[in-house]
Amino acid sequence: MHKIRKQSMILLLIAAMIFIPFGTSALAQSKTMDNNVSAEAMTADLLVIRPLGIVATVVGSAIFIVSLPFSALGGNTKTACRKLVQDPAKFTFKRPLGDF
Repeated sequence: MHKIRKQSMILLLIAAMIFIPFGTSALAQSKTMDNNVSAEAMTADLLVIRPLGIVATVVGSAIFIVSLPFSALGGNTKTACRKLVQDPAKFTFKRPLGDF
């Protein structure tokens, strides 16, 4: 049982690390408001993109905590927090449903 849980956690972390760049590239695209968002886009956002954003936020927070001593020594704690925690959280929780 312990081995299955450990393998599942490792698989989840690997999947999160693979999908994190997709979320950051979506943030880098220009924002245009489309008032006619399709139901398919909203469904995909709710069932796929938002859970991946939550995983990216949790993994980014864990990475930020681990890297905190190094970023504090380097003087870039605010930048690390913004890139690893705030940006994924904004992408997940602050944008309209279906707006990629």
